Amino acid sequence: MSNTSMNMGRATFYEDRNFQGRSYECSSDCPDISSYMSRCQSCRVQSGCFMMYERPNYMGNQYFMKRGEYSDYQSMMGMGDGFRSCRMIPMHRGNFRMRIYERENFGGQMHEMMDDCDSIQERYRMSDCQSCNVMDGHWLMYEQPHFRGRQMYMRPGEYRSFKDMGMGMGGMGGMRFMSMRRIMDNMSM
Repeated sequence: MSNTSMNMGRATFYEDRNFQGRSYECSSDCPDISSYMSRCQSCRVQSGCFMMYERPNYMGNQYFMKRGEYSDYQSMMGMGDGFRSCRMIPMHRGNFRMRIYERENFGGQMHEMMDDCDSIQERYRMSDCQSCNVMDGHWLMYEQPHFRGRQMYMRPGEYRSFKDMGMGMGGMGGMRFMSMRRIMDNMSM
């Protein structure tokens, strides 16, 4: 039996700001929202959590959305053209566990985490995190300490090189992760 709940999330996306224009209701991953509408400028998350992406096929900058109303992406998140794809994040019940590594391919310093970390530099004296292994749970990684800056959604699996994953400029390349947070039902943002 899995520790991941099968409770589905549900969100409604709108073409225009303030929940106007055509809408599309979603309760699973969607690699290309433009199949349903020309753009996505606002959204209501009725249940669950979603990771939103600037480009189709889960590419580009990512934005975490939990239950709530998001009436204008541009003013809230600096998004110009709205979202193009989304992933529904299953809620995990149970322990969280992730190993972070200072270098690519699980090299350098390694630390195992089971809870949120607002600064890897302060807690572990690590100046960089370039690979990780998510064993349990779903996590958000942030570019800056104290859960700020650009984000990346990490689900269970091995991530040998963030650079090779397109986490660079334009695709988020050169991005460093300095804080990590567990994705849970009751998390505050």
